[in-house]
Amino acid sequence: MDLEKLHRKAAKRKSSFVEARIEKPIHDICRNENKSPIRYLMSGMVAKIERPSISLYKPTSSLGGDDAYEGRSYDENIIEPYVLKYQLPCNVTTAFLTPSFRKIERPLAKEMFKTSRPPQPYYQMMDVLAYVELYPDRAELVLLEIIRNLIDIKAENDKRLREQLARIKDGSEFSALSSEEIVNLIVQHLHCKKSSRLPVLIVAAAYEAVKNLTGEQAKDLLSHQAADKQTGAIGDVEITLTTEANTITCYEMKSKAVLKTDVEKSIEKISKQDSHIDNYIFITTEPIDREVNDYAKSLYREMGTEVVILDCVGFLRHFLHFFHRRRIQFLDNYQDLVLKEPTSSVSQALKDAFLALRVAAQE
Repeated sequence: MDLEKLHRKAAKRKSSFVEARIEKPIHDICRNENKSPIRYLMSGMVAKIERPSISLYKPTSSLGGDDAYEGRSYDENIIEPYVLKYQLPCNVTTAFLTPSFRKIERPLAKEMFKTSRPPQPYYQMMDVLAYVELYPDRAELVLLEIIRNLIDIKAENDKRLREQLARIKDGSEFSALSSEEIVNLIVQHLHCKKSSRLPVLIVAAAYEAVKNLTGEQAKDLLSHQAADKQTGAIGDVEITLTTEANTITCYEMKSKAVLKTDVEKSIEKISKQDSHIDNYIFITTEPIDREVNDYAKSLYREMGTEVVILDCVGFLRHFLHFFHRRRIQFLDNYQDLVLKEPTSSVSQALKDAFLALRVAAQE
């Protein structure tokens, strides 16, 4: 499948490749915040183009029959490299790791997605699948229409970000922004919808701002959708010495209260590491339970690793005041990380919100 050729063709097209009745569901799916149906459709269309006899409702050979196909293989081997190359606004990891597609035990049907959040893009996805099953020779046109929409959305997003970035003053003009003003800005950003990824970016930005002072740095961040068991990661942010590869400090982010079971899971992770972990730090945006915190602190003499629970905003405030002269570097780092995150992790609305907050803070 020559996706490069299709990309060039879609990039030149201003009008739809498909008829009106299927144009709207494709448009809506591509612009929905839930991005899983996009990659499912793209991988299915590629499979249908190559093998018209397959059933788009049977994306795994375990369902049996000559019409079953391995959707995850198409998704990871063909769609994923293409999506990453052009930074298209959809999930950066396979759709088959998301809850709605993780365990498919029977052919897809609309009722299977009634508990999905939200169900509407999945229902529209099923409408598209039904259309292509009825007209299998139009699978390529549907794929082209999906690509055309994604290219348009990316161009719109990029244009809006450029316009907002142009309104932000450079560091020398902006240095009067105080540590407390930065804390206030970040707190407002954390209060936006679907901000669970942001504490990870806060910690990573902080370490990047002072790595030449502390001799410690954050490893490259893993995908928001990737589970620790799949990646082999200890937590959400792993810190190493700049001269070594072994993790010495690990951060795990929680958008809910940290429970004793969370601490016990961290003990299990630590015990499996070949090298010594100095600190395992939970960062939470919720109140800290005193008993759980006391339990975590009691583990040091037994393990030689400090397990601690910190309030996210408290961590940020202390960091910014302790490294006051690096506060703008932190803010710039945080902005870069926010803007570089795929929209499946940090939505376009969340990116726009941060830039709007920063512009407002400087005025």
